[in-house]
Amino acid sequence: MLRTTLRGSVAPIGAVTLAAGLTLIGAPASADTVTFQTACQATPSTSLAGPQHKIVAASATVTAPATVTAGQTFTYRIQPGPGSYPDSESGGTTAGLSRLKFDFEIPANSTFVDATVVPNTGGNLAGVAPNVLRIGTSGSVDPAGTLLRLSGNNQVIGNSPTSSGNSEGGITAPKLKKNLDGTANSGGNSVFQLPAVDVTVVAGNAGTITPRLRVAGNAASYNSDENYSTSLAKASAPIVGTVWAPTRCSPRDSSSGALNAGGGALATVTVNAPAPASTGTTLTAPATATVGTAVNLTATVDPAPGGGTVQFKDGDANIGAPVPVTGATATLNHTFASAGTRSVTAVFTGSAGFTGSTSAPQTVDVQPAAVVAVPTATTVTLPATATTGSAAGLSATISPVPTGGTVQFKADNTPIGAPVEVVGGVATLAHAFTTAGHHNITASYSGAVGFAPSQSASATLTVDSPAPSDVATSTTVTALPTATAGTRVDLSATVAPSTASGTVQFKDGTTPIGGPVALVNGVAILPHTFTTEGGHSITAEYSGADGYVASTSPAFAVTVGSPSTGGGDNPFGS
Repeated sequence: MLRTTLRGSVAPIGAVTLAAGLTLIGAPASADTVTFQTACQATPSTSLAGPQHKIVAASATVTAPATVTAGQTFTYRIQPGPGSYPDSESGGTTAGLSRLKFDFEIPANSTFVDATVVPNTGGNLAGVAPNVLRIGTSGSVDPAGTLLRLSGNNQVIGNSPTSSGNSEGGITAPKLKKNLDGTANSGGNSVFQLPAVDVTVVAGNAGTITPRLRVAGNAASYNSDENYSTSLAKASAPIVGTVWAPTRCSPRDSSSGALNAGGGALATVTVNAPAPASTGTTLTAPATATVGTAVNLTATVDPAPGGGTVQFKDGDANIGAPVPVTGATATLNHTFASAGTRSVTAVFTGSAGFTGSTSAPQTVDVQPAAVVAVPTATTVTLPATATTGSAAGLSATISPVPTGGTVQFKADNTPIGAPVEVVGGVATLAHAFTTAGHHNITASYSGAVGFAPSQSASATLTVDSPAPSDVATSTTVTALPTATAGTRVDLSATVAPSTASGTVQFKDGTTPIGGPVALVNGVAILPHTFTTEGGHSITAEYSGADGYVASTSPAFAVTVGSPSTGGGDNPFGS
């Protein structure tokens, strides 16, 4: 606690040769006392004497914390020092002091809260009980005033609506001839003590707060009613009778001197900036998200900082730009560009008076974007007849033409072979039935990215047994796997046994390619020019002949490219 000492002072008065003097008798300064001179002028009411000037030592005690924090409410104490006046001087007899006043400033860089008189800190006083009023420079009570006045209900000699220079009032120091502890004063002096005042304020910005006496404006002038210390002395003298002497004191070394140390800071309270408040950041994010669909990432900062920004992060990478905190939250509307597991955090960068903080990570499972599947229709195409032991061509056409997927054929609800890849919207299966009779054939399309699965209607295939003398056959397509649109290629079908006669019908999916081609030594060759690019499913259907059973080849996929890129080498030329 910082302590300085300022003694209260009462200036002398005089009335020509029969002056009654009032003399300051202060306690010796202690080691921590800051002392200064106070220049006082007493102006007697009699015309027989002019103004009396006296320079006396002065001091006061200010008790305050050495440091506070900006925004902190604290109390400091200011205690005027004891004063005294003699029983008589120069043939005059003193009668007492009244209208005692002690003015001091509400310190700059603080907000006034309250001021109270401290009980049991005054002594040898009478009249109106000391109280503290907040006043303006005019001396009137003002709730917005910058000054505090210790007095008796503002009954002083001037600078007040209840002023008087020739009548007792306010706080009085009666003639008691005793010390503050009640013991007799051997010197015949009357000793008194104004009480201490506790002032409560709220510290302002980082810097200093310096309690001061009232020394601004007119209070800085010598012999002014606004001086920080004023009183009304009363004495009696032969011939002239009662003498009133309004007395005004200001901190200076002479009546014409400048303000001295008493006009400066009585104490210095250091105001520190408040330590930043610790914050916690909480992230709210969805557990799952979808690529291409926006979601909200929200950070909540506690306590609410009322400013600052939040940087959202995906691992170590920033997500977008920092987002301002409004109130206590910051929200980012974000769209993830790729699928995967994300570890998302929110980093509050801090703001004035608030530390930064980082949220716990939240896991967001980002799923691929859902593809709207186009409805499809599957249609089964069957040969007119089939014979046990020889492959029959079963085709399924998918509309619209999908990209990818397979078809599972079934006979009487039993899968036939493995799923067949869809090429150019068609899947063809060469299947040899082992039993004769009527078979219900269906095809199930698996679906693909962007295309919904579908199921065909059931179609009936009649499978006959071959004549005892008929030979089973097998048919195979041979072609290049790639071709170029507009460029001729040869499609070749081989029927085994090679002694079989008859014709072969080539098909692109379910569409015949040209007319039937006669077998020569078990081989049929068809020159063909593809006119459309993409995948083509090529099959060959052998017609059968006397003694030979008809058969269908497995599908052969040909990929047809554009003329600019080519579809592969063509050894047959154009």
